[in-house]
Amino acid sequence: MRNLKVVWKIAVGMGLSVHAWAQETESSAAANELSGGVYYATGDYGQDVDTSIYYLPLSFERHIGNWNLQLSTAHLEISGAGNVLVNVGGVGRNELEPIDGIESQSQKGLGDTVLSATYQLPSYSATAPFFDLGLEVKIPTANEEQGLGTGAYDYGLQLDAYQQLGESTLFATLGYKLRGKSDLFDQMQDSAFVSLGISRPLTARLSYGLIYDYREAASKRSGETHELLPFVSFALANEWTLMTYVVKGFTQDSADIAVGTQLNYRW
Repeated sequence: MRNLKVVWKIAVGMGLSVHAWAQETESSAAANELSGGVYYATGDYGQDVDTSIYYLPLSFERHIGNWNLQLSTAHLEISGAGNVLVNVGGVGRNELEPIDGIESQSQKGLGDTVLSATYQLPSYSATAPFFDLGLEVKIPTANEEQGLGTGAYDYGLQLDAYQQLGESTLFATLGYKLRGKSDLFDQMQDSAFVSLGISRPLTARLSYGLIYDYREAASKRSGETHELLPFVSFALANEWTLMTYVVKGFTQDSADIAVGTQLNYRW
């Protein structure tokens, strides 16, 4: 779940065709995308009890010229010690004991809402890399008292780069998160993140790829995370795309393993 926006752009566009599609619609009616998915992650995150996360995101994206505007929300369920956040990982909290002194608990409800705006920078050469600049605001709609979110506004800035090499698409992300003050998770801190990936077509409708994701510690009580994310994307039709992925974490504060699938409809 760490940086699937870039993966999704590659999967839906089958390489860099998403940029060409955006340029084609610049002078005509704006295009829309609706996507929904299911994500499950599990791991001990350095605790005595395992934490499991069920995440069902739903997002709507509007393309207007070179701008992509997106609104996303989710249903969320977390079972564990109460110190793991979706899209962040293990973070610690201001209580050394789990919530209410219970070793393991289960909480569910609305996740955080995210508003984002991405600008596709005009390309100056057909062989040069493409660049996207994105801004993001996390609205704290997840219940902080239940440990489903920090209860604070967060802000993000990221730069995405894409380069076509033969049939392969190389892509990279460099970003930074500014995190608001949380009463429950009082050790949260700003952090940077970097992703590197590759995508290749297997057939006209099927593509596959791999992402390496690195994140600085999101909390003073946690460490950095390193993850690998292999994915497969299948174009069911011109408007429909299905993507499945697996996430393998290599540090204490990331999930041991996670799996997910996402369905996209574009019109």
